[in-house]
Amino acid sequence: MNHPPPPSQAPQGSQRHREEAAGDGHAVPPGSAAAARDHVRELLLLAGVSLDGVPAADALLVTSELVTNAIRHGHGVTAFRADIEDGVLRLSIADANPRLPTARTGTVDHPGGYGWPLVQRLADRVDCSTRADGKTITTVLRLS
Repeated sequence: MNHPPPPSQAPQGSQRHREEAAGDGHAVPPGSAAAARDHVRELLLLAGVSLDGVPAADALLVTSELVTNAIRHGHGVTAFRADIEDGVLRLSIADANPRLPTARTGTVDHPGGYGWPLVQRLADRVDCSTRADGKTITTVLRLS
């Protein structure tokens, strides 16, 4: 059975690039926002997206925010998927907490609250789906 090459070995002219990691024993989801950004950065480069542009910066920021929130509020990342097709990045991150994200205002005692509104502003689309054992947040970002 032939399997597609991993993203690091995909042909440069390929229109579709993908990085998946799921808690299924075959791949380990990224354990940090930095590791997730590395995956997305590699996909951006394979797709010919300049890392110096605003679209790449937005994609990396959304990646960082979603993974950080999954770790902080969702009991960890349980699955991670990123793919680029026809100039669009689709990013899905699952965690173990079925509670959907909500916007909040940071305080002196509990700073923060900026990430979720930022994700909603930067992404062209944000979808949230829940399961008994957690949730998945999927974003779509145009890269051009």
